[in-house]
Amino acid sequence: MSTNTATAPVTSVMGKLGTWLMILGTVALAFVICVEMINILFYDPFSDEKFLFKLSGSLSDVQIGPLTYLMFGSLAVALMMGLPLAFVTGGLGVMFIYLVGDSLMLNIVPSRIFPMMTNSDLAAIPLFIFMASMLERAGLIEEMFSVVYKWMGGLSGGLATATILASTILAAMVGVIGAAVVTMGIIALPAMLKRGYDHKIALGSIMAGGTLGILIPPSILAILYAVVAQQSVGELYLGSVIPGLMLSGLYIAYVLIRSWINPKLGPPVPVEERISLREKLILLRGLIAPLILVGLVLGLLFGGIATPVEAAGIGSFGAIVVAIMHGKFSISGLREASVTTAKASAMVLWIMFGASVFVGFYILQGGQQFVTDAILGTGLSAYGILFLLMFLLVILGMFLDWVGILLLAVPIFIPIVEALEFTGLFGFPPVSGEDVVLWFGVLYLVNMQMSFLSPPFGYALFYIRGVCPPEISMGTIFRSSLVFLAIQAFGLFMCILIPGIVTWLPGLAYG
Repeated sequence: MSTNTATAPVTSVMGKLGTWLMILGTVALAFVICVEMINILFYDPFSDEKFLFKLSGSLSDVQIGPLTYLMFGSLAVALMMGLPLAFVTGGLGVMFIYLVGDSLMLNIVPSRIFPMMTNSDLAAIPLFIFMASMLERAGLIEEMFSVVYKWMGGLSGGLATATILASTILAAMVGVIGAAVVTMGIIALPAMLKRGYDHKIALGSIMAGGTLGILIPPSILAILYAVVAQQSVGELYLGSVIPGLMLSGLYIAYVLIRSWINPKLGPPVPVEERISLREKLILLRGLIAPLILVGLVLGLLFGGIATPVEAAGIGSFGAIVVAIMHGKFSISGLREASVTTAKASAMVLWIMFGASVFVGFYILQGGQQFVTDAILGTGLSAYGILFLLMFLLVILGMFLDWVGILLLAVPIFIPIVEALEFTGLFGFPPVSGEDVVLWFGVLYLVNMQMSFLSPPFGYALFYIRGVCPPEISMGTIFRSSLVFLAIQAFGLFMCILIPGIVTWLPGLAYG
């Protein structure tokens, strides 16, 4: 009691100090803005005349090395303060444009944003998000898990296997990570815990399966990468199919082998609760419509019949039709799906605009050459540099979200990768020059899967925390991710070692 009484005044003083510091900072910022506005409105920007002081161009003599530390150090501090990435990148970009250049240099902002606003491929993002929202509200995800659960429940580790299989199908439907992890956590986790499943296998299978949406088409992140890297969305989708299915197979193999060695880790469903083959076949009727929808969307894409936007539009309309067929369509559900789509799309696009301004200005100042010289100057081989880039992406993934990493790192990394020659490891085939950007794109997508599972700040860890019972600690969640993180690292290494895993299918389809 006495300790609490003693610490209360200290806490109160610290709170008041923080409040006053915030007030003083706001007043100082407002004063600086007022002075700058007077300078812009009433003084010639090309003369030395000014009112009190002029910040425009005050950092014009700073070299690219110190400017790199200033820009990315400010970004790190702002993010650690909890400020949203969507506004931090754009705000800092505009601030540094003004401090390094002048008010006229702010024309960089519309010149960076307008090409993105007119890029038709980006229209596929809200359409795929809407498709995912409609399928989720139609109850198809619960129905799908129920079918797979009853088919696989008789195996040791069958429920975890069913979770991964259902997540793989879900990934081909939605391409949105948070929704997949949370939904499968709500549906599958109670069923596995009720059967006495090992917590690490139960949690790990949900998180790892949920992240497959990054890789398996129609991945939203793949669309963004294709836009940034000026790569064909169809080729990138085809390149990511085999790696995505390979990782899904590796997850399932791990669960089944562990449960076969020690059945207590994943007990099968009791015999009396299992159903006959005839009943299993009848259950499949509920999956016919959504699977036809997925096959239609991906078939149109892979066959080159429709662009990503057209395929996404057909998928969105098809999701409404499927919801009507299952008797789950309602005006309120349509409204909720539309609001969810608007919020998610606005978040993604604002991050794109802000990060594009920030990185565009940095590249314009010579940042691309600075980073390229620094990395190539390490003396590492092409594969050594590739592993360094992969490591940097994993580190960034611990602190930034996937859109931020894409727009901050990939525009700088791609020219470095294009400048290298990958002659093959251990006698395996090399990567041809025209396939490097596609190959690196799939490696990036696999890497982003790893970032979602990487402690301490992997997004999937916190998505699952929100639906876990209170007796499961954060430490257990962290430990459950490590084995599946190692499987993802193995899958990434296989894609590097055998480039044909990525390039074979696009080469077959597009020559």
